Amino acid sequence: MEFRPRRSVLYMPSSNERALEKAKTLPCDGLILDLEDAVAPDAKPAAREAACAAAASGEYGRREVTIRVNGADTEWHDADLAAACAAGPDAIVVPKVDSAEAVHTLVDAMERHGAPDHTTLWAMVETPRAMLHAEEIAGASARLSVLVMGTNDLAKELYAEHVPGRQPLLTGLGLALLAARATGTAILDGVYNDVRDEEGFLAECQQGREMGFDGKTLIHPGQVAGANGAFAPSEQAVADARGVIEAWEAGRGSGVVTFNGRMVENLHVESATRVLAIHDAIAALEG
Repeated sequence: MEFRPRRSVLYMPSSNERALEKAKTLPCDGLILDLEDAVAPDAKPAAREAACAAAASGEYGRREVTIRVNGADTEWHDADLAAACAAGPDAIVVPKVDSAEAVHTLVDAMERHGAPDHTTLWAMVETPRAMLHAEEIAGASARLSVLVMGTNDLAKELYAEHVPGRQPLLTGLGLALLAARATGTAILDGVYNDVRDEEGFLAECQQGREMGFDGKTLIHPGQVAGANGAFAPSEQAVADARGVIEAWEAGRGSGVVTFNGRMVENLHVESATRVLAIHDAIAALEG
């Protein structure tokens, strides 16, 4: 089972040269070099050039390096997409993707601009329409590899409040998760806005992990360690996974197999195998 860790994926403003340099030293699994919200309109052309140079540099080690372009309804989108395709990052992140047709249009454009095969599409789903069509979006193209929750925009469009536990957003989060799992697509949780509130951030990381997200998008380097811890299997989980697999292999053909008093079935073995795949992938990344 192949797994790429995406526990912590950090937005970095591409207009900030120091931020791009610092990103080379951060222990995050992935980077989103941002051309959209974090960049002022008059700085966007220079940010585009800087992001593409960074993505093409090969100086970010094993981190997954992506570029977030401006949305399809903006004046910067076409130039952003063309430049990003030429730079060949691991992925191109596109905001407000709300239909399968939008995915097809983006993939066609990526191919037209000569994006290399390794450059995939990450679709941000952040509107009510996107939640209601999440499965169609996630399954629209093999080039789409990740759904990214845009929880701030989703809350805005729902007229919802940002509250602990995210009750107003749970329906949308659940629909997107179901779509991702139904189509074999990875999915990242949205950002936590208050960088001073470590307790709230860690609680939301735990919630996202318990729901089934692969990792969390972040807005500050100080959030990386918490996300890495929350979305990695614990030592106990790894030990239990190994025990389940050992018990299964030892008891194969004997009828009922148990581990620590619990019945073991094939579905438990599959879950244990996934835990170990995640653990091994993280170890390889950090090694």
